[in-house]
Order: sequence, then C-alpha cells, then structure tokens
Amino acid sequence: MNKHLQLVRTFHDQFGIEQPEYPDTTHLSDMDIVMRQALLMDCGSEAFKAITGGDLVKILAGLVDLAYNALAAIACRGDDVVSTSVAWRQDGSVLSVMRVLADKINHCSSGETIHYSALYNICEQLARGFINADFDKAFNLVHANLMQSGRNSAAAGHDYNQRIAKETLPQAPDLSETLYE
Repeated sequence: MNKHLQLVRTFHDQFGIEQPEYPDTTHLSDMDIVMRQALLMDCGSEAFKAITGGDLVKILAGLVDLAYNALAAIACRGDDVVSTSVAWRQDGSVLSVMRVLADKINHCSSGETIHYSALYNICEQLARGFINADFDKAFNLVHANLMQSGRNSAAAGHDYNQRIAKETLPQAPDLSETLYE
C-alpha cells in the first residue's frame, strides 16, 4: 500500500474521520464528492496563484495539499492508489502545468479512485520534475503539521470535520528545505 495513503489513513483514524476498513471499497456520497471537489479546487487555485507569483515553496505546498486531499478521498472510499499513467511533458510552459492540474482536478468530480489517483500521481511528478523538490519529505512535513494542528484544534474543542467543511485547514509548513538546489 502507498505510504502516503497510510499517513492519510492514520490522520483519519486519529481524528475520527469515517473510512471503511481497507480493502473494502465504498462509493462517496454526492455531497462528499462536492465537498472534496471544492477542497481540490481551492488547493488548485492556491497552486495556480503561486505559479503566477513564481514562488516554488508555495507551488510545492499547493501540489502537496492537492495530493493529500486526493488521497483523503481514496481513503474515504476504502481503496488503494491506482497506478496511472500521467502525461505531462516538461516543455517549460506554465500553461501546460496549469492545464494538466485543471484537467486532473476536473476529472475528480467523478468521485472515482482512478481520477483521485491520477491527481495524486501528477502532483508527485510535478513536484519532482517541475519544482525539483523532495515530494516525500514535503508530504511528511505537511502530514506532521496537519496532525499537530488537528491535536491543537481537538484540544480547543473544535471538530475536524466541521473545520474541513468550513475550509479552515492550517497553513502549510515551510517546505523550503525540501527544494533541491
């Protein structure tokens, strides 16, 4: 099983987010698909804004957030990441990055694991090929930040599911140490 997916499952277990026992596939409800699509579109918007600003750390944070949310949907389905072929060629154009991300986010509106997997896979590829970053290390930093933020929120009496619905996820940690020189 994918180690990043396992981290997301650990997060869900820690904060009581419902997910079927792996490998027990279930379908997402229409409202779950809509909520997840809204989160993906917000993450995509942040990544696109970071691209226009040329901030590699923020672009990487956006890619990791997209990947994390794609994996969250897969975990809530009870599936595993599906191996997909991602077609992005490094042509030096930011428009090609924008197009491939927008396309993969749009396909996630199906609520199917194959599309969430494709988004996760393209985010990983872009982090390595477009940003030149250690995706695994960045993912682990974001996960640790979410776990800590969730603990702080729980201690303050906030329900994590309500925070997701209100789109108040914590800011990404500084990922500059994950960029290769």
